[in-house]
Amino acid sequence: MAYDLIIIGGGPAGYVAAIRAAQLKKKVACVEMDRAGGTCLNWGCIPTKALLKNAEVYQMLCHKASEFGLKIDGLSYDWSQVVGRSRKVSDRLAGGIEYLLKKNGIDYVRGYGAIEGTGKVAVTAPDGTTQMLEARDILITTGCKSRGLPDLPFNGHSVIGSKEAMVLGQQPKEMLIIGAGAIGVEFAYIYNAFGTKVTLIEMAPRLLPVEDDEVGEALEKSLIKQGIRCLTNTKITAMRDHGTHVDLQVDGPKEKGVLSAEVCLVAIGIQPVLPGGMQPQLSDRGYIQVGDRYETSIPGVYAAGDITGPPWLAHTASFEAVQCVEGLYIEGHQPRKIRNFPGCTYCHPQVASVGQTERALKEKGIEYSVGKIPFMAIGKAIASGEPDGFAKLLFGKKHGELLGAHIIGDNATELIAEMGLALDQELTAEDIHATIHAHPTLSEVIHEATLASEGHAIHF
Repeated sequence: MAYDLIIIGGGPAGYVAAIRAAQLKKKVACVEMDRAGGTCLNWGCIPTKALLKNAEVYQMLCHKASEFGLKIDGLSYDWSQVVGRSRKVSDRLAGGIEYLLKKNGIDYVRGYGAIEGTGKVAVTAPDGTTQMLEARDILITTGCKSRGLPDLPFNGHSVIGSKEAMVLGQQPKEMLIIGAGAIGVEFAYIYNAFGTKVTLIEMAPRLLPVEDDEVGEALEKSLIKQGIRCLTNTKITAMRDHGTHVDLQVDGPKEKGVLSAEVCLVAIGIQPVLPGGMQPQLSDRGYIQVGDRYETSIPGVYAAGDITGPPWLAHTASFEAVQCVEGLYIEGHQPRKIRNFPGCTYCHPQVASVGQTERALKEKGIEYSVGKIPFMAIGKAIASGEPDGFAKLLFGKKHGELLGAHIIGDNATELIAEMGLALDQELTAEDIHATIHAHPTLSEVIHEATLASEGHAIHF
């Protein structure tokens, strides 16, 4: 059967592209090796958030129950059910995506896709059989997978990636985590919440190195208070997997010597997953290079999402996929490139940001003002028992427009959407504080931080 569009990869870029193309009356096939939803839904964003919610609830009951007037005797947990709940959540949502594909008349083809020529994709099914699909256009949305260390390869039990960390049959007593980006700190929070002794190792001076410096410093203090050992500015000079445990030789200001644990989670980043067959031109790091319309070096072949390089975020992948499809099938449409994208980390306290950091503004020599308000100044935060953290907004001095927003605290990942809109629309401090923020809500931290940038915060 001939298609208008064949999509290789059914993750947040692939299935969204398929649905949008179908809405534009195109005949679409979506090829996926695993289940619909890709890594994000099956082995990333969604199951980790289920695990994080379990951890947050357990932590709250263990450490804050008395604050809320609750008395709990004999509180315990079942690790298999904790893991099982996250898998049920993923299965339910994957089934939902498969239903949406069917509802929109999209052919969902399970198997490994390979580009065999202009407009041709060979799909090898799990049973080894192969079929050839043909289309005018091909879109690659194959995404990425965990990047390992050559001297410490994954084995699924003592050395693991994020996928294995979600489904460990037994909770380890101790865990070493290499890398304190979003994946590293989220799993550090999860396992620590349930009693695993966690050590987080990061070469950079702060946790979450891409975030604002003050945010990284605040998160480190919070995680240390929760019992996580955080070794920043620390290099690993030697590593050895014994099968039953892992030894890491570390050198840093807080620790020098050998660290051992039964499980080591490697969270140093990701690497591209390419389809088979013809390969488009790649960057030095192995990602597919694309033009302004998401076209690759192969005529009729396009690419979007993580496979094209950073930012490696599900929401940006979906955005790019829609832009690519609309550029293909809506006459006169010029695809938009991502200007501002929110980054979210779902440990507790949560971290979210959009726009430039204070560090970046200083490096560029841009004059700016800072509005910073702690959550302890917000009534809803106090009432909810979540007073930790702050909102920090950066405004340009010349025009007063928002340049960056950085939040650490309860529901930071929900609050950041307003700041993304403000940044995209070049709103000024005056525009934001002229917008009424309902009381009592956590969003008032945005209003107060805006006022603080001009020196007249009301509640702090």
